[in-house]
Amino acid sequence: MKTIPELLCERELPELLIMRDGTPVTRDNWPARRAELLDILQQELYGVTPAPCPVEGKIIQTDERYCAGKVRHDTVDLTLHTPYGDHTFPVQLFRPKANPNAPVFLHICFRPDFPDRYSPIEEITDHGFAFAMFDYNTVATDDGDFTNGLGGLYVGDRKRRPHEWGKLGMWAYAASRVLDWLETIDGIDAKKVTVTGHSRLGKTALWCAAQDERFFCGISNDSGCGGAAIERGKVGERTERITEVFPFWFCPRYKDYSGHAELLPFDHHFIVACVAPRYCYIASAEEDLWADPASEYLSAAAGSAAYELLGLPGVLPVCETMPTAPAEFHDGTIGYHVRKGLHYYGREDWLRQMAFLEARV
Repeated sequence: MKTIPELLCERELPELLIMRDGTPVTRDNWPARRAELLDILQQELYGVTPAPCPVEGKIIQTDERYCAGKVRHDTVDLTLHTPYGDHTFPVQLFRPKANPNAPVFLHICFRPDFPDRYSPIEEITDHGFAFAMFDYNTVATDDGDFTNGLGGLYVGDRKRRPHEWGKLGMWAYAASRVLDWLETIDGIDAKKVTVTGHSRLGKTALWCAAQDERFFCGISNDSGCGGAAIERGKVGERTERITEVFPFWFCPRYKDYSGHAELLPFDHHFIVACVAPRYCYIASAEEDLWADPASEYLSAAAGSAAYELLGLPGVLPVCETMPTAPAEFHDGTIGYHVRKGLHYYGREDWLRQMAFLEARV
């Protein structure tokens, strides 16, 4: 059985700790290298993120009896005052009354429902966490239509430029604007906000945490191609299919690499590295071969180099060969688990992720 270093060597990944001009990366010049990595990812994958805009949150409804009275639930209209006009979308916030300074999960959701099959709110708040959520479709619809939501404000009906952001970038931007509002309210610890998502929204959450250094942790649940998984040598969904079916998730430039992942000037350990020195968590499912759990784990292993450069452990304990389910690695700054089963964001994932964070908040 091949070792992890052997598997990484086979992938022939681009150098993480070498500057564009060939200078070796040190702890002192890491911020400059991180800026380079983010620039590469914006130019070649997700698109360029606009500057933050002012936000305004208005609580339109409060339920003090949620979860048998244990939780205060606020429905908020969050308005983004962009240079091209305003966009308002709903945010739900659930605060456990037993913890007046609660760390927060910010969940980028597929649906507006609460609770949802991916959002066990009572269990999360019983663990002392607050829970914020928004439906990604209320920010920009999950399709090639750029005439609605943030797409309508920033793109409209014209053709996107090669490096212009796609929908993943818009959803990530919205999550950062939710954090802007969370920083203004009481009853939570706004310095302990973890952004999380599943599948395409796991890609979104990881990209959000990579860019926005205010997030305490970024969680990618079964995000696969375009998210946590290494693209070189990946099985399941690959560059050629994702850019054919979902080109609107990314900047148009990404499609130029369709079928040629070996030509990418990045791989996804770059995204993991950009979260350093903050906490990062990657979750996989054994039977989720489309996402490719092996490539997700290798991304955590390769991204660990940035953490180690900064004097922090990456993913621990170090695994000599590819882990098999069930397994969890919670001793480092990068958390990882692989569970039995299929593509899903379930109770087991949440419990493992909460356990990782409970030891750190």
